[in-house]
Amino acid sequence: MDTYSIAVLQLKNAVTAALKKAIEKEELPNAEIPDFIIETPADSSHGDFATNAAMAGAKSFRMPPFKIAQAITANLDLDGTMFDRFETAGPGFINFFLGADFYTGVIEEITSNPEGYGQSDYGKGEKVMVEFVSANPTGPMHMGNARGGALGDCLAAVLNKAGYSAYREFYVNDAGNQIEKFGCSLEARYLQIFKGDEIEFPEDGYQGADITELAKEYADINGDSLVEADSDERKKALVDYALPKNINKMQEDMAAYKIVYDKWFFESELHNSGEVKGVVDLLTEKGLTYEQDGAVWYKNKEVLTNKLLAEGKTQQYIDNLELKDDVLIRQNGNPTYFAADIAYHKNKFDRGFTTLIDVWGADHHGHVMRMKGAMDAIGYDGDKLNVVLMQLVKLVRGGELVKMSKRTGKAIQLRDLLEEVPVDSARFLFNTREANTQMDFDLDLAVTQDNQNPVYYVQYAHARICSIFKALAKDGITPRDCSKDELALLTAPEEKELISHLALYTNEIISAAKDYDPTKITRYVTKLATLFHKFYNACRVKGEEESLMQARLALCGCVRSVIKNVLTMFNITCPESM
Repeated sequence: MDTYSIAVLQLKNAVTAALKKAIEKEELPNAEIPDFIIETPADSSHGDFATNAAMAGAKSFRMPPFKIAQAITANLDLDGTMFDRFETAGPGFINFFLGADFYTGVIEEITSNPEGYGQSDYGKGEKVMVEFVSANPTGPMHMGNARGGALGDCLAAVLNKAGYSAYREFYVNDAGNQIEKFGCSLEARYLQIFKGDEIEFPEDGYQGADITELAKEYADINGDSLVEADSDERKKALVDYALPKNINKMQEDMAAYKIVYDKWFFESELHNSGEVKGVVDLLTEKGLTYEQDGAVWYKNKEVLTNKLLAEGKTQQYIDNLELKDDVLIRQNGNPTYFAADIAYHKNKFDRGFTTLIDVWGADHHGHVMRMKGAMDAIGYDGDKLNVVLMQLVKLVRGGELVKMSKRTGKAIQLRDLLEEVPVDSARFLFNTREANTQMDFDLDLAVTQDNQNPVYYVQYAHARICSIFKALAKDGITPRDCSKDELALLTAPEEKELISHLALYTNEIISAAKDYDPTKITRYVTKLATLFHKFYNACRVKGEEESLMQARLALCGCVRSVIKNVLTMFNITCPESM
């Protein structure tokens, strides 16, 4: 257990013991000890920790909180804990102040295992699947994929750090309606090369210039060999040529973005293995399908209505959702995307993953409840499917919205972004805003090499610490292990504030993993850099008495380790000089 968690546990036990003692002495009524929290006050002048035990006990003990706080503090024993004093405040808050053992303990914990600091067994090795990006392979990847890639990859890293076994997967939609549309689009562009405008382009076809380029590439290699071919044969040949090229580009883009997937899972596998048909048959066996107008429908409305009623929702609430049934098999006998998606999520559970996390665009919000309900319907736990909905990204340059690439004059793609913006900046900046908030990505800021750029600011703090050690080494000064008494010399407000923030790291990792929110960690490390610069400007390292200098060097080393820990976890460069 890390130093911070030990302190919280000590405090929880001390307050509980004080309540029990007050009850035994009849200073409080004989009632059940209430649940209470230990928290960190927003204002550090109110203490390092605080508890609401007195307010939480007002109902149980039928006493004013201030009176309960008096009873607690009269029986509170902090001996053997990391706390050296307390005070009551307001209507009954009790504030606690840490002693030297806490601050020395944090430094000793980090220096004993700098690379492993922050790692915990909170997740107990649970197998978690994080599926993210999963862009349609019929065209180039866009800004939503850029944000989803950074978010999903860093979320998986946080989960691993918190003790889960996270697995990264990219789902390739290489089957179904969009591939049929892809083939029709390629066919039209190919035939237009030889027959001109007499060939009409499909109304719902993919209009991108990439379709034209792929058709031309095929024609340059194979000439008019497909002009007289059967349409199905022609479309298959064009798709067989173009689709692998698109998928290869996607894989190259992800590699350039420093994202390595454990598996690229192809939808076609589900169809070829019979898993899509199998899941439709399973729903049918359970009485959850019906035929209408030559199609097979899933009773989505019935399933979700029963689920919501069981959860205590009113019929009016359910009616307002305007639930509808879904088609699983079209009139032409082809499965829908929804049927394949149910089969895919079943496949994930069948592979042994006990929690599924999908990173989807916000436009998929209506799909979340349907998919959770479908998992329940086939006998799995829909609550184990968690969806992170991601809002849109707007690119901004010079304070104005940017839609076109300066290089190509076309809509900006992920590849364009990575050619213009350092990968480190993209990965960090996309994780500075929660997924559920719309984001303005500032292209000017992303390439700026000064403290306005958050990733540069954090990297500079690391490089600055490295320069401190290098400068001292030139003077023959080498860091050494410090005794508790030497570490106890770190009493300046800036030192204590910095150490307190270091102590939060493991807890922040766990919190980020629980909330599926890696932005907690970018905020954490940015504040760490700020507190370090504040410390550096207030506390000299070189020139102080040797024991204090060594203690401050130990603190600098801890900050360097944690910054490196975060940047390495997020696959961001950690420079030693800038």
